[in-house]
Amino acid sequence: MYHSSPHAKRFEFRCPDSTSNGYIMFTAIMMAVLDGIQNKIDPGQPLDKDIYAMTTEELSKIPHVPGSPGDALNALETDHDFLLKGGVFTDDLITKYIEYKRVIEVSELSLRPHPFEFFLYYDV
Repeated sequence: MYHSSPHAKRFEFRCPDSTSNGYIMFTAIMMAVLDGIQNKIDPGQPLDKDIYAMTTEELSKIPHVPGSPGDALNALETDHDFLLKGGVFTDDLITKYIEYKRVIEVSELSLRPHPFEFFLYYDV
């Protein structure tokens, strides 16, 4: 917390990648917020620590987001009921989105070396 007053709490929103589809992204974020409010999901205690200075053991106790596009698609596949409420998204749309992203992006990227791999193994 950056302020001692309980009325000065803030919600941190880190905008996703600018290449995302804004219509889908912002709608999904709002649906997640509404789901959290409706189901009284506890967001947890604020973390006022430098996560880069934490040990592996300390980090293992902190919830985290998926670490790769493939992990994010797996999470979406297993937990997307909140997106279907009110007919905002359809199951067909979500299924096709996941399928498209896996075939066109995730599997294609996994077939090619990352520029960092070239730096590690081929640059002098």
